[in-house]
Amino acid sequence: MEKQPFALIGINSDDLDAARKAVVANRLNWRSFQNSIEGKTDIATDWCIEGWPTVVVLDADMKIRYRGHDGHQASGIAKKLVEELVSAGE
Repeated sequence: MEKQPFALIGINSDDLDAARKAVVANRLNWRSFQNSIEGKTDIATDWCIEGWPTVVVLDADMKIRYRGHDGHQASGIAKKLVEELVSAGE
């Protein structure tokens, strides 16, 4: 969805070195953050994540439109939201 009103952000719970290797090996091109930093609350706890991967799709108003583990379902919802944004902007 390059050049579309869309952002993908990853949260990684793996060891930092393993995460860096995965980014290179898989040529991941989106921002990804480490889940926790020593001595601070982690993102998974703050967002009540109970399993990996968890996908959260937010709309333009930051309302959660999908939260779950089905990447195909999340992608479909995200594509529909982008289409609605593009149509509204024309």
